[in-house]
Amino acid sequence: MAGILATEQLIGKPGNSSESGNKFNVSKALMDPRDEIKITRLEIIPVNTLRTIFIKMYTDAGIIGIGEGTVEGRITTTMAAIKELEKYLIGKDPRRPAHHWQAIYRHAFYRGDIILTSALSAVDIAMWDIKGKALGVPVYELLGGPTRDRVRIYGQAGTPEEAAKVIGEGYKSMKVGVTYSRGRLSRLVENPDFVQGVVENISAIRNVIGPTVDMGIELHGDHSPQTSMLLIKALEQFNPWFYEEPIQFQNLPLMAEMAKKTHIPFATGERMVTKWQFRDLLSLGAASILQPDVTHCGGITELKAISILAESFYAAMLPHAKEGIVGAVASMHVVASIPNLLAHEVPNLQAAPVDKVKRSALGKSYIKKPLVMNNDGHILITGNIDGPGLGIELDDNLIENERGVEEWEFPEMWDSYDGSVLDH
Repeated sequence: MAGILATEQLIGKPGNSSESGNKFNVSKALMDPRDEIKITRLEIIPVNTLRTIFIKMYTDAGIIGIGEGTVEGRITTTMAAIKELEKYLIGKDPRRPAHHWQAIYRHAFYRGDIILTSALSAVDIAMWDIKGKALGVPVYELLGGPTRDRVRIYGQAGTPEEAAKVIGEGYKSMKVGVTYSRGRLSRLVENPDFVQGVVENISAIRNVIGPTVDMGIELHGDHSPQTSMLLIKALEQFNPWFYEEPIQFQNLPLMAEMAKKTHIPFATGERMVTKWQFRDLLSLGAASILQPDVTHCGGITELKAISILAESFYAAMLPHAKEGIVGAVASMHVVASIPNLLAHEVPNLQAAPVDKVKRSALGKSYIKKPLVMNNDGHILITGNIDGPGLGIELDDNLIENERGVEEWEFPEMWDSYDGSVLDH
């Protein structure tokens, strides 16, 4: 390719003082950085088994970037929003993701919430992938270089049996859900029997996993502030890693007030978008562990900004990544470059059908080379995400594997006593 030759001429011949640092670019850069490149079209791929959307961004230089953006249960709506961005993107240089982020976000007039920022996330991730491939470096190198050599990941469970399976898979930390107790959902203010049911389940899980495994409590915004506070106090005895989504995020002052009543840190943010929403959360002291999702919050560009903002408040990052593997990997590139990572989520297969296609939370059947977790509950950067761009390729059979799978929908949740609507 002509661009490679030009890059060799630009960088220099062996023997230069920078030879060792430049060999990598010579061998892997797909074009001379001075050459022009333009976006030509988008391919939008619904991935219903992961409740998400992958995209391919094509260029006239032959470099294809992949991205992900989703609103679970609203895939067709988000696909339409992504398609609407194509008019702006065609003919633009994809190596300017920060500039295009500003144009897409600000020129919409309405600053956007989950649908528009999820669409923006998809194209932003794809542009960073292209930029890394064009220069022959991993995205994390473009974000300042690695601050760590591995990314800690955690499993998820709801019962002692599930917790034992998580430990058996090699995880050293996990998140445990407490949506149900005694076979039902919670009411506005709960009785001792309901609370005791939650305590008994968490106690049984702690007995299975032992005292050295970090165990976060997932409240998921399912409980009223009154009941949530009852559970928070009752579960303090187990010294949980954190309480996730103690209430819905719309009332951050109330969340901040609740946070002051316990010594266990609050974690939240998977439904929040952009640095501006997280600024309000941090300023109020509503949470000290942030959980933005790169496929929702505004992509790689915005996740990096949120991480920097969090560092100034001494807050830790615990990114949400429950949907697709492309977004999870994009998020891992960001956290590989920051100092304040607590741990990272990996996708689950909640929406995947039980069929002949073998799938895994680490990308089997979705990317050509699935991630590998070591025996200490980490994803090593080297060998997993250290290729140019995101360092991954979509599985050749992805579209065929998704054929005939219906879009996933959130389950309806009702009060068993009076039939009223409950939170999810």
